[in-house]
Amino acid sequence: MKDDATDHFVHVRGAGEHNLRNVDVDVPRDAMVAFTGVSGSGKSSLAFGTLYAEAQRRYFESVAPYARRLLQQVGAPHVQEITGLPPAVALQQRRGAPSSRSTVGTITTLSNLLRMLYSRAGTYPPEAERLDAEAFSPNTAAGACPRCHGLGVVHDVAEDLLVPDPSLSIRDGAIAAWPGAWQGANLRSVVSGLGIDIDKPWRRLKKKDRDWLLYTDEQPSVLIEPERDRVDYGYYGKFWSARKHIMHVLADSKSERMRERAMRFVRSVPCPVCHGSGLRPVALAVTFAGHSIAEVNAMPLTEVVALLRPVAGLSEAGAATSTARSGETTEVAVRICADLVARVDVLLDLGLGYLGLGRRSTTLSPGEAQRLRIATQLRSGLFGVVYVLDEPSAGLHPADAEPLLDVLDRLKAAGNSLFVVEHDMDVVRRADWVVDIGPGAGEGGGRVLYSGPVPGLEQVEESATSRYLFGRAQPLEHRPRTPQGWLHLHGVSRHNLHDVSVDVPLCVLTAVTGVSGSGKSTLVTQVLAEVVRSHLGLGHEEPDEAELEVDVQDASGLESFDRLVRVDQRPIGRTPRSNLATYTGLFDAVRKLYAATDEAKARGYAAGRFSFNVAEGRCETCQGEGFVAVELLFLPGTYAPCPACHGARYNAETLEVTHRGKNIADVLAMSVDDAATFLADVPSASRSLETLGEVGLGYLRLGQPATELSGGEAQRIKLATELQRARRGHALYLLDEPTAGLHPADIALLLRQLHRLVDVGNTVVLVEHDLDAIATADWVIDLGPGGGDAGGRVVATGPPAKVARARRSATAPYLAPRLVRA
Repeated sequence: MKDDATDHFVHVRGAGEHNLRNVDVDVPRDAMVAFTGVSGSGKSSLAFGTLYAEAQRRYFESVAPYARRLLQQVGAPHVQEITGLPPAVALQQRRGAPSSRSTVGTITTLSNLLRMLYSRAGTYPPEAERLDAEAFSPNTAAGACPRCHGLGVVHDVAEDLLVPDPSLSIRDGAIAAWPGAWQGANLRSVVSGLGIDIDKPWRRLKKKDRDWLLYTDEQPSVLIEPERDRVDYGYYGKFWSARKHIMHVLADSKSERMRERAMRFVRSVPCPVCHGSGLRPVALAVTFAGHSIAEVNAMPLTEVVALLRPVAGLSEAGAATSTARSGETTEVAVRICADLVARVDVLLDLGLGYLGLGRRSTTLSPGEAQRLRIATQLRSGLFGVVYVLDEPSAGLHPADAEPLLDVLDRLKAAGNSLFVVEHDMDVVRRADWVVDIGPGAGEGGGRVLYSGPVPGLEQVEESATSRYLFGRAQPLEHRPRTPQGWLHLHGVSRHNLHDVSVDVPLCVLTAVTGVSGSGKSTLVTQVLAEVVRSHLGLGHEEPDEAELEVDVQDASGLESFDRLVRVDQRPIGRTPRSNLATYTGLFDAVRKLYAATDEAKARGYAAGRFSFNVAEGRCETCQGEGFVAVELLFLPGTYAPCPACHGARYNAETLEVTHRGKNIADVLAMSVDDAATFLADVPSASRSLETLGEVGLGYLRLGQPATELSGGEAQRIKLATELQRARRGHALYLLDEPTAGLHPADIALLLRQLHRLVDVGNTVVLVEHDLDAIATADWVIDLGPGGGDAGGRVVATGPPAKVARARRSATAPYLAPRLVRA
């Protein structure tokens, strides 16, 4: 028996988490180990579900039982034994945190240091009291602006929304936000009684009258005389400004329809009190190096370092003593600035210098968020730890991936182990060891095909990774298409896009490329999406989208589109009740199939009986969940199959109805591939299942909860749902990094389906970093040349071969070799 402390390996025996098939594997410590395989093969089940979960379980075992109850514990993995496993830290891919209060500064903990700097070493106004660090945080009661409660934005009306057509008079409805019918007539009579001309075009009224009508809080009453030939009496009508009426509806109305109408006239705008900082005036009055903390939060990190480095460079001997008003050159200032500069330098090494500390985490890509967490770990100085990373290169331009790999090398050189789940073949080539799982996905995977040094994988014939890693895979054959028209956008300004003009070709597949932060997502998923949505008369998909108005001086070619489809990696549902079958709609066909059986008809069961969300058909013990929560006090809580239905979700009577010997629960337990055979004679279900298989999701179970699906799987489900719709017309499809989280074999499947959309007359625009996907595009729009303020410009456009020759393009040096191989 080898000594675990000296043989430098982690030994796994009998791993059976998810689809792993009683896996035995030995993985070296103090090395970079890449876990590879097609999407759904079991890589994450081994790296995260087994190795990381066991390391966490062991850590919790060392914690006092009472403290254990306060921690979010992970369940014990399905594994017989793991030996030689050090403590582990997980760095997973996650979309931006749901809270708008989370920022780059809070993720990296740099905000804590900056607040301490301003509290202890800032320059205060004369006679001002020194503030605690909490006073410089918008997330505390001591620091939050009382108007916006620290959010930095308030919801308020705007004149262009209240009065969309200033050529109209008040009588003709210029103030669109006012109510209609009698209430509107009453307000017009009140205004006329106040001496304001209600027949003059709005734009010709005096500005002070316009502002008063829209924004005043005054509510004068005016005697409204009865109309001529009427026998009723006059009355006193009360005035409501447009703003006061809207806010009254939003605050007090119980009518959802009225509230929805009122929201059309409201926009999120920077708070007029704190000017978007979220802080109280007393905190904003404190400066360091001539800047308030809000100004430093708004700076790119490159400028923050330039501001603080001179102070950080002061020696202790050169540090002055503190004065009542300023401590900018004290030892405290020097030490805090030195720590800040050292931490920010790591972020600069990772190519994140364009970010600001105040940037909301909800606007970060998964790649940016993960690099921020990696930088935080690099500064922690831990030794002898296993870092388990989830596709660290996902969402990164090849130019950004290189500094990331250098940082990972530094983590390894510091005496740590790196277990990396990865699809990027360039990253896999840098690994010391590779564990390839497969050969397929789901039930077709779960086996270790190879574990050893990278070159040895070349001899494993059944490995899909081997074919792409060593250049044996056939490139996707594609003949570039010719654009059938153009969508022209001129004078686009948002975020770091300043007065940019872009021409998007129609009826082709366009890849928008560039380094992280160059403006790709802003252009495609925000500007392009909102311009087309506005043209089609659609509202904002998300409330936050209304926060910034897109400034587009001119747009033409919009008439070409009759539909807009955004296919992103957001979950298809937020609870386990949402699943593949319900999202695609094929479960409706399945329920109708069972309701049409002779047994169901005899019992009077309609299609609703076969829904696990309906009381009459579901198991009442678990309420149709299929499992029950079990609280174990000092041990991690766990879930167990329902004792009544044993995980089937339905009551016994519903399960007695069968079709070809299978009940409704059996169908939900089938994989897409198995269900395609079983339901081959049900056209409405068969088409959905066939399309899901074509995008590489044949391994998923129909009833697999949405919460268990990866972002890449969710995106392909959405794409398959679109592909199965036999709609004619010209749609614009927008995709944000559709290849992120996909194995090259799955990317090839995805690209074939995207080209199918173009073949039937649609336009596809995708934000992309994957070089194979870019190489097969018809057209490329490359932004840059850098990120943040150094980006936001169109560097090159044209077919991939033309962009590959562009001198200023950061994409060209990486794209050119890929085109030669193709």
